[in-house]
Amino acid sequence: MSRPAPGRRAMRAEPRPRRTFSRRTLVVAGLGATAVGLAFALLAAFDVGPSWCDQVAAVVLSTVIAMSLSARAGGRPWIFGTLAALLGTAAVVGDIGMLRAGAACITAVATGVLAVILTAPAPRFVLAVRELGVATAVSVIGAFGVVGYRPTVSIDAFDYVSLGLAFALTLVLVYRLGSGFNSLGRRGLVVVVGGAVAVVALIAYAELLRRYGPPGLLGHVFDAVRWHRDHLGAVPRPTVLFIGAPAIVWGCHMRARRRQGWWVTAFGACLTVSYATVLMNPETGWLEAALIVLYSLPPGVVLGYVAIRLDLALTGPRGRRARRDEEARAVRPEAGRFEALL
Repeated sequence: MSRPAPGRRAMRAEPRPRRTFSRRTLVVAGLGATAVGLAFALLAAFDVGPSWCDQVAAVVLSTVIAMSLSARAGGRPWIFGTLAALLGTAAVVGDIGMLRAGAACITAVATGVLAVILTAPAPRFVLAVRELGVATAVSVIGAFGVVGYRPTVSIDAFDYVSLGLAFALTLVLVYRLGSGFNSLGRRGLVVVVGGAVAVVALIAYAELLRRYGPPGLLGHVFDAVRWHRDHLGAVPRPTVLFIGAPAIVWGCHMRARRRQGWWVTAFGACLTVSYATVLMNPETGWLEAALIVLYSLPPGVVLGYVAIRLDLALTGPRGRRARRDEEARAVRPEAGRFEALL
Protein backbone atom coordinates (compact mmCIF):
# COMPACT_ATOMS: atom_id res chain seq x y z
CA MET A 1 0.00 0.00 0.00
CA SER A 2 1.56 3.25 -1.18
CA ARG A 3 2.12 6.08 1.25
CA PRO A 4 0.63 9.52 0.50
CA ALA A 5 2.94 11.91 -1.23
CA PRO A 6 4.67 14.45 0.99
CA GLY A 7 2.71 17.65 1.40
CA ARG A 8 -0.63 16.07 0.44
CA ARG A 9 -1.91 16.52 3.98
CA ALA A 10 -1.15 20.23 3.78
CA MET A 11 -3.11 20.53 0.51
CA ARG A 12 -6.35 19.34 2.10
CA ALA A 13 -8.95 21.97 2.80
CA GLU A 14 -8.92 22.94 6.45
CA PRO A 15 -12.25 23.15 8.28
CA ARG A 16 -13.57 26.63 8.86
CA PRO A 17 -13.00 27.90 12.36
CA ARG A 18 -16.04 27.92 14.60
CA ARG A 19 -15.39 31.53 15.57
CA THR A 20 -15.98 32.72 12.00
CA PHE A 21 -19.22 30.77 11.80
CA SER A 22 -20.39 32.16 15.12
CA ARG A 23 -19.57 35.73 14.10
CA ARG A 24 -21.44 35.40 10.83
CA THR A 25 -24.40 33.87 12.61
CA LEU A 26 -24.38 36.72 15.11
CA VAL A 27 -24.25 39.33 12.34
CA VAL A 28 -27.13 37.75 10.41
CA ALA A 29 -29.21 37.36 13.57
CA GLY A 30 -28.49 40.96 14.55
CA LEU A 31 -29.53 42.31 11.16
CA GLY A 32 -32.71 40.22 11.25
CA ALA A 33 -33.60 41.41 14.75
CA THR A 34 -32.92 45.00 13.70
CA ALA A 35 -35.32 44.60 10.77
CA VAL A 36 -37.98 43.23 13.14
CA GLY A 37 -37.47 46.12 15.55
CA LEU A 38 -37.69 48.69 12.75
CA ALA A 39 -40.86 47.04 11.45
CA PHE A 40 -42.53 47.42 14.86
CA ALA A 41 -41.26 51.01 15.10
CA LEU A 42 -42.76 51.89 11.70
CA LEU A 43 -46.07 50.31 12.69
CA ALA A 44 -46.12 52.55 15.75
CA ALA A 45 -45.12 55.60 13.68
CA PHE A 46 -48.05 55.11 11.30
CA ASP A 47 -50.48 54.13 14.09
CA VAL A 48 -50.96 50.64 12.70
CA GLY A 49 -51.37 47.63 14.97
CA PRO A 50 -51.38 47.43 18.77
CA SER A 51 -50.32 50.36 20.93
CA TRP A 52 -47.35 48.47 22.33
CA CYS A 53 -45.48 48.17 19.01
CA ASP A 54 -43.09 51.01 19.86
CA GLN A 55 -42.20 49.35 23.18
CA VAL A 56 -41.46 46.03 21.49
CA ALA A 57 -39.26 47.92 19.03
CA ALA A 58 -37.47 49.60 21.94
CA VAL A 59 -36.65 46.31 23.69
CA VAL A 60 -35.54 44.57 20.49
CA LEU A 61 -33.41 47.46 19.21
CA SER A 62 -31.78 48.19 22.58
CA THR A 63 -30.87 44.50 22.93
CA VAL A 64 -29.32 44.38 19.46
CA ILE A 65 -27.41 47.61 20.07
CA ALA A 66 -26.03 46.38 23.40
CA MET A 67 -24.92 43.09 21.86
CA SER A 68 -23.36 44.83 18.86
CA LEU A 69 -21.47 47.30 21.03
CA SER A 70 -20.15 44.52 23.25
CA ALA A 71 -19.07 42.41 20.27
CA ARG A 72 -17.38 45.37 18.57
CA ALA A 73 -15.55 46.28 21.79
CA GLY A 74 -14.36 42.70 22.30
CA GLY A 75 -16.73 41.90 25.17
CA ARG A 76 -19.34 39.20 25.73
CA PRO A 77 -22.37 40.10 23.61
CA TRP A 78 -24.72 37.46 25.00
CA ILE A 79 -24.25 38.66 28.57
CA PHE A 80 -24.80 42.34 27.79
CA GLY A 81 -27.61 41.54 25.39
CA THR A 82 -29.41 39.52 28.07
CA LEU A 83 -29.00 42.33 30.59
CA ALA A 84 -30.34 44.88 28.10
CA ALA A 85 -33.31 42.66 27.27
CA LEU A 86 -34.13 42.16 30.96
CA LEU A 87 -33.85 45.87 31.71
CA GLY A 88 -35.97 46.83 28.70
CA THR A 89 -38.62 44.24 29.48
CA ALA A 90 -38.80 45.32 33.12
CA ALA A 91 -39.12 48.96 32.03
CA VAL A 92 -42.04 48.42 29.67
CA VAL A 93 -43.84 45.73 31.69
CA GLY A 94 -43.39 47.33 35.10
CA ASP A 95 -44.16 50.79 33.68
CA ILE A 96 -41.83 52.46 36.17
CA GLY A 97 -40.78 55.95 35.15
CA MET A 98 -37.23 55.63 36.48
CA LEU A 99 -36.67 52.34 34.66
CA ARG A 100 -38.04 53.79 31.43
CA ALA A 101 -35.74 56.80 31.68
CA GLY A 102 -32.75 54.63 32.55
CA ALA A 103 -33.38 52.20 29.69
CA ALA A 104 -33.79 55.09 27.24
CA CYS A 105 -30.60 56.76 28.45
CA ILE A 106 -28.59 53.53 28.24
CA THR A 107 -29.92 52.94 24.73
CA ALA A 108 -28.95 56.46 23.66
CA VAL A 109 -25.46 56.09 25.11
CA ALA A 110 -24.90 52.64 23.59
CA THR A 111 -26.19 53.86 20.23
CA GLY A 112 -23.91 56.88 20.25
CA VAL A 113 -20.81 54.84 21.06
CA LEU A 114 -21.65 52.03 18.64
CA ALA A 115 -22.25 54.44 15.77
CA VAL A 116 -18.77 55.92 16.30
CA ILE A 117 -16.75 52.72 16.66
CA LEU A 118 -18.63 50.98 13.85
CA THR A 119 -17.02 53.31 11.32
CA ALA A 120 -14.01 52.24 9.25
CA PRO A 121 -10.89 54.00 7.95
CA ALA A 122 -11.49 55.99 4.76
CA PRO A 123 -8.49 56.61 2.45
CA ARG A 124 -10.55 59.02 0.31
CA PHE A 125 -12.99 61.79 1.09
CA VAL A 126 -15.87 59.99 -0.62
CA LEU A 127 -15.35 56.98 1.62
CA ALA A 128 -15.26 59.26 4.65
CA VAL A 129 -18.68 60.61 3.67
CA ARG A 130 -19.87 57.00 3.42
CA GLU A 131 -18.74 56.39 7.00
CA LEU A 132 -20.70 59.45 8.06
CA GLY A 133 -23.73 57.83 6.47
CA VAL A 134 -23.10 54.61 8.41
CA ALA A 135 -22.86 56.50 11.71
CA THR A 136 -26.03 58.43 10.88
CA ALA A 137 -27.97 55.27 9.98
CA VAL A 138 -27.00 53.55 13.25
CA SER A 139 -27.95 56.65 15.23
CA VAL A 140 -31.35 56.94 13.57
CA ILE A 141 -32.07 53.26 14.22
CA GLY A 142 -31.18 53.76 17.87
CA ALA A 143 -33.51 56.78 18.04
CA PHE A 144 -36.50 54.48 17.51
CA GLY A 145 -35.34 52.43 20.47
CA VAL A 146 -34.87 55.49 22.69
CA VAL A 147 -38.27 57.03 22.00
CA GLY A 148 -40.00 53.64 22.22
CA TYR A 149 -39.46 53.53 25.98
CA ARG A 150 -41.66 56.63 26.32
CA PRO A 151 -39.49 58.23 29.03
CA THR A 152 -40.77 61.26 30.92
CA VAL A 153 -37.66 63.36 31.46
CA SER A 154 -36.25 66.84 31.03
CA ILE A 155 -35.13 66.99 27.40
CA ASP A 156 -32.06 69.18 28.06
CA ALA A 157 -30.91 67.11 31.02
CA PHE A 158 -31.41 63.89 29.07
CA ASP A 159 -29.36 65.24 26.14
CA TYR A 160 -26.52 66.44 28.37
CA VAL A 161 -26.32 63.25 30.42
CA SER A 162 -26.45 61.01 27.35
CA LEU A 163 -23.80 63.03 25.53
CA GLY A 164 -21.50 63.14 28.55
CA LEU A 165 -21.70 59.42 29.24
CA ALA A 166 -21.34 58.48 25.56
CA PHE A 167 -18.38 60.78 25.06
CA ALA A 168 -16.66 59.46 28.19
CA LEU A 169 -17.18 55.83 27.18
CA THR A 170 -15.99 56.57 23.65
CA LEU A 171 -12.80 58.16 24.99
CA VAL A 172 -12.16 55.09 27.16
CA LEU A 173 -12.38 52.84 24.09
CA VAL A 174 -10.39 55.25 21.93
CA TYR A 175 -7.66 55.39 24.57
CA ARG A 176 -6.98 51.72 23.80
CA LEU A 177 -7.62 51.95 20.08
CA GLY A 178 -5.38 54.99 19.72
CA SER A 179 -2.49 53.52 21.78
CA GLY A 180 -2.98 55.91 24.67
CA PHE A 181 -1.97 59.54 25.00
CA ASN A 182 1.58 58.83 23.86
CA SER A 183 0.43 58.42 20.26
CA LEU A 184 -1.18 61.84 20.08
CA GLY A 185 1.82 64.03 19.45
CA ARG A 186 1.73 67.80 19.73
CA ARG A 187 -0.71 68.36 16.85
CA GLY A 188 -3.01 65.59 18.01
CA LEU A 189 -3.03 66.94 21.55
CA VAL A 190 -4.01 70.38 20.25
CA VAL A 191 -6.85 68.83 18.23
CA VAL A 192 -8.21 66.79 21.16
CA VAL A 193 -7.98 69.60 23.71
CA GLY A 194 -9.37 72.12 21.25
CA GLY A 195 -12.25 69.83 20.36
CA ALA A 196 -13.10 69.19 24.00
CA VAL A 197 -13.04 72.91 24.74
CA ALA A 198 -15.27 73.57 21.72
CA VAL A 199 -17.83 71.00 22.88
CA VAL A 200 -17.97 72.35 26.42
CA ALA A 201 -18.01 75.97 25.25
CA LEU A 202 -20.79 75.40 22.72
CA ILE A 203 -23.03 73.58 25.19
CA ALA A 204 -22.28 75.98 28.05
CA TYR A 205 -22.89 79.04 25.87
CA ALA A 206 -26.23 77.70 24.66
CA GLU A 207 -27.34 76.88 28.22
CA LEU A 208 -26.19 80.24 29.65
CA LEU A 209 -27.83 82.09 26.78
CA ARG A 210 -31.09 80.23 27.34
CA ARG A 211 -31.15 80.89 31.10
CA TYR A 212 -29.46 84.26 31.60
CA GLY A 213 -29.45 85.88 28.17
CA PRO A 214 -30.96 89.36 27.77
CA PRO A 215 -34.64 89.24 26.75
CA GLY A 216 -34.01 91.19 23.55
CA LEU A 217 -31.29 88.81 22.35
CA LEU A 218 -33.33 85.77 23.29
CA GLY A 219 -36.25 87.19 21.39
CA HIS A 220 -34.14 87.49 18.22
CA VAL A 221 -32.84 83.94 18.67
CA PHE A 222 -36.30 82.48 19.17
CA ASP A 223 -37.62 84.47 16.22
CA ALA A 224 -34.86 83.07 14.00
CA VAL A 225 -35.56 79.53 15.17
CA ARG A 226 -39.29 80.02 14.65
CA TRP A 227 -38.71 81.41 11.14
CA HIS A 228 -36.55 78.41 10.17
CA ARG A 229 -39.12 75.97 11.51
CA ASP A 230 -41.99 77.74 9.74
CA HIS A 231 -40.26 78.17 6.36
CA LEU A 232 -37.71 75.35 6.25
CA GLY A 233 -39.37 72.84 8.55
CA ALA A 234 -36.47 72.38 10.99
CA VAL A 235 -33.31 73.91 12.44
CA PRO A 236 -29.92 72.16 12.12
CA ARG A 237 -28.21 71.17 15.35
CA PRO A 238 -25.01 73.17 16.02
CA THR A 239 -23.19 70.31 17.79
CA VAL A 240 -23.73 68.10 14.75
CA LEU A 241 -22.90 70.75 12.17
CA PHE A 242 -19.79 72.21 13.77
CA ILE A 243 -18.34 69.23 15.68
CA GLY A 244 -19.95 65.82 15.12
CA ALA A 245 -20.11 65.54 11.33
CA PRO A 246 -16.68 67.11 10.62
CA ALA A 247 -15.11 64.90 13.31
CA ILE A 248 -16.37 61.68 11.73
CA VAL A 249 -15.38 62.70 8.19
CA TRP A 250 -11.94 63.95 9.19
CA GLY A 251 -11.33 61.25 11.79
CA CYS A 252 -12.13 58.33 9.45
CA HIS A 253 -9.92 59.90 6.78
CA MET A 254 -7.07 60.30 9.27
CA ARG A 255 -7.47 56.74 10.61
CA ALA A 256 -6.50 55.35 7.21
CA ARG A 257 -3.10 56.97 7.73
CA ARG A 258 -2.51 57.36 11.45
CA ARG A 259 -3.91 55.68 14.55
CA GLN A 260 -4.41 59.12 16.11
CA GLY A 261 -7.46 59.52 13.89
CA TRP A 262 -9.44 57.63 16.53
CA TRP A 263 -9.13 60.62 18.86
CA VAL A 264 -10.74 62.86 16.25
CA THR A 265 -13.44 60.31 15.45
CA ALA A 266 -14.41 60.22 19.13
CA PHE A 267 -15.94 63.69 18.80
CA GLY A 268 -18.43 62.17 16.39
CA ALA A 269 -20.41 61.28 19.51
CA CYS A 270 -21.78 64.83 19.27
CA LEU A 271 -23.58 63.69 16.12
CA THR A 272 -24.50 60.15 17.05
CA VAL A 273 -25.98 60.95 20.45
CA SER A 274 -27.79 63.99 19.08
CA TYR A 275 -29.48 61.90 16.40
CA ALA A 276 -30.21 59.10 18.86
CA THR A 277 -32.21 61.55 20.99
CA VAL A 278 -33.72 63.59 18.15
CA LEU A 279 -37.20 62.12 18.72
CA MET A 280 -37.23 62.76 22.47
CA ASN A 281 -38.78 66.20 22.12
CA PRO A 282 -42.57 65.70 21.94
CA GLU A 283 -42.83 68.83 19.77
CA THR A 284 -40.59 67.29 17.10
CA GLY A 285 -42.51 65.29 14.55
CA TRP A 286 -41.21 62.64 12.20
CA LEU A 287 -40.78 65.05 9.29
CA GLU A 288 -39.00 67.65 11.38
CA ALA A 289 -36.66 65.02 12.81
CA ALA A 290 -35.76 63.89 9.28
CA LEU A 291 -35.17 67.50 8.22
CA ILE A 292 -32.91 68.11 11.23
CA VAL A 293 -30.74 65.21 10.09
CA LEU A 294 -30.83 66.43 6.48
CA TYR A 295 -29.98 70.05 7.23
CA SER A 296 -27.16 69.28 9.66
CA LEU A 297 -25.13 66.92 7.47
CA PRO A 298 -24.14 68.87 4.30
CA PRO A 299 -22.53 71.85 6.12
CA GLY A 300 -20.72 69.39 8.40
CA VAL A 301 -19.41 67.48 5.39
CA VAL A 302 -18.05 70.74 3.96
CA LEU A 303 -16.27 71.54 7.23
CA GLY A 304 -14.87 68.00 7.31
CA TYR A 305 -13.53 68.43 3.78
CA VAL A 306 -11.85 71.69 4.78
CA ALA A 307 -10.26 69.96 7.79
CA ILE A 308 -8.98 67.14 5.55
CA ARG A 309 -7.46 69.57 3.06
CA LEU A 310 -5.74 71.50 5.84
CA ASP A 311 -4.45 68.28 7.37
CA LEU A 312 -3.04 67.08 4.05
CA ALA A 313 -1.53 70.49 3.36
CA LEU A 314 0.34 70.37 6.67
CA THR A 315 1.29 66.69 6.79
CA GLY A 316 0.81 65.28 3.27
CA PRO A 317 3.20 65.21 0.32
CA ARG A 318 3.41 67.96 -2.28
CA GLY A 319 2.15 67.54 -5.82
CA ARG A 320 -0.88 65.80 -7.31
CA ARG A 321 0.96 62.59 -8.21
CA ALA A 322 2.52 62.36 -4.76
CA ARG A 323 -0.88 62.83 -3.14
CA ARG A 324 -2.36 60.05 -5.29
CA ASP A 325 0.47 57.72 -4.34
CA GLU A 326 -0.04 58.59 -0.68
CA GLU A 327 -3.77 57.92 -1.00
CA ALA A 328 -3.09 54.52 -2.57
CA ARG A 329 -0.77 53.60 0.32
CA ALA A 330 -3.21 54.80 3.00
CA VAL A 331 -4.25 51.33 4.09
CA ARG A 332 -3.49 51.22 7.80
CA PRO A 333 -4.74 47.81 9.00
CA GLU A 334 -7.84 47.78 11.16
CA ALA A 335 -10.43 45.17 12.04
CA GLY A 336 -13.39 44.86 9.68
CA ARG A 337 -16.70 46.52 10.39
CA PHE A 338 -18.25 43.35 11.83
CA GLU A 339 -15.16 42.23 13.76
CA ALA A 340 -13.97 43.03 17.27
CA LEU A 341 -11.67 46.04 17.51
CA LEU A 342 -10.11 45.03 20.83
